[in-house]
Amino acid sequence: MSKPQKGLLIILSFFSIYVIWGSTYLLNKIVVAEVAPLLLAAIRFFIAGAIIICISLLLKISLKITRKQLINCVIAGFLFLVYGNGVFVWALKYVDSGFAALIAATQPLFVIFLMRILYGSKIQVKSILGVVLGIIGMYLLVSQDSLVLNNKSIIGIFMIFSCVLCWSYASIFVSKANLPSSFFVSTGYQMLAAGFLLIIFSLVLNEPWLSPINWSAKAQVSMVLLIIFGSIVAFTAFNYLLKVVSTEKVSTSAYVNPVIALLLGWYVLDEHISKQSLIAAFILLIGVYFINTKKKIAIFNRFRNK
Repeated sequence: MSKPQKGLLIILSFFSIYVIWGSTYLLNKIVVAEVAPLLLAAIRFFIAGAIIICISLLLKISLKITRKQLINCVIAGFLFLVYGNGVFVWALKYVDSGFAALIAATQPLFVIFLMRILYGSKIQVKSILGVVLGIIGMYLLVSQDSLVLNNKSIIGIFMIFSCVLCWSYASIFVSKANLPSSFFVSTGYQMLAAGFLLIIFSLVLNEPWLSPINWSAKAQVSMVLLIIFGSIVAFTAFNYLLKVVSTEKVSTSAYVNPVIALLLGWYVLDEHISKQSLIAAFILLIGVYFINTKKKIAIFNRFRNK
């Protein structure tokens, strides 16, 4: 693949994890109003994984996988989709969604420090600045709503922090792990594994099962969009980015997704966007710029030279 082609693919992949994943807030909100959260995730990921495998067969993409690669796919599927995604949604029963979004914004910080602890990676000043700006922006975004906490909130807070840590470690794990050479096939195996595990957990927790036939048309369409774009397209792009760019840059989706969700809520649901929300979105995007940019920050270079 030529450099221009690779550059275009990277841009399209970032668009996928920024914009498409940002839209899943709205889509999940529509479906979860009718479907239990773990069952929702199980259906979404299992069907998406099955479609990926079928497409791979049609395109004659090799599905060959070693035992080690299969184990790594199961681990990645559990860390990302079962725990990182499924448990996060479950924990929202005990924690205000705004506060949960603020906790989720710490993901880039977790990634940076985990890279430092596990691999001795140097922490760049501009990355820290970007993380700080991201957390400030997220706080401004969610602090407009009062946080409703109950006596079980400590459990929810702990579980959400563990989910963010889990997703952060999984991002690093996938960037280093021995996985199938095809990012598409790797995504398929991860989703099949996650879907199977989520079905088991949904049954163990005795979630109510409602046939998709009995869902509203709005929920059915939203689920199709979640499967095709939120899972197949965006998660494949995510797996690709983890192999070709730094993990902390990929984690900036934690800042951009809420901004996209805010804009979609305004456009689709006619939700009001306050001045504070616009300021928060601006600060978030500046934070993403600092983490993603390759340019050096002059003020910090002068400070270092003194």
